[in-house]
Amino acid sequence: MTELEVEILLVEDNDLDLELTLHALRKEKLANHIKIARDGEEALDFLFAGAEGQSILPPMPKVVLLDLKLPKVDGIEVLRQIKSDPRTKMIPVVILTSSREQQDMINGYGLGANSYIQKPVSFEKFRDVIKNLGMYWLLINEPCPSSRGSIPAQKAS
Repeated sequence: MTELEVEILLVEDNDLDLELTLHALRKEKLANHIKIARDGEEALDFLFAGAEGQSILPPMPKVVLLDLKLPKVDGIEVLRQIKSDPRTKMIPVVILTSSREQQDMINGYGLGANSYIQKPVSFEKFRDVIKNLGMYWLLINEPCPSSRGSIPAQKAS
């Protein structure tokens, strides 16, 4: 799969949650173009690798499904970097986490998360959440035109 095909960047380190998410997306036929990052560093490398000093990034995913509790670089820092760069800030980021900490929710929304969803415990409820996420962000939502392909950087004033 090339980077040009990615619709979802799934950032998840938990094997069970990863498999449940992929299973639910496949069942709804929404799993065609997924890039998996197992930690925050891998997610940032995918989004920004080789981009230092460059004004254009390769085409970006339609949505990022982001866990918060990640090794190497945590999800809040991944979100901070995505939303602070003019080339990636328009990409919808859905925090999908087991965290029930109110401060995580406040920090996520404060940094520009588009949605914050606590992972349900039961498989059926989890599958329904993933189905609805995929349907909305991939089929119903109209993304900002500048988030669909390469975005030139805006010059700082």
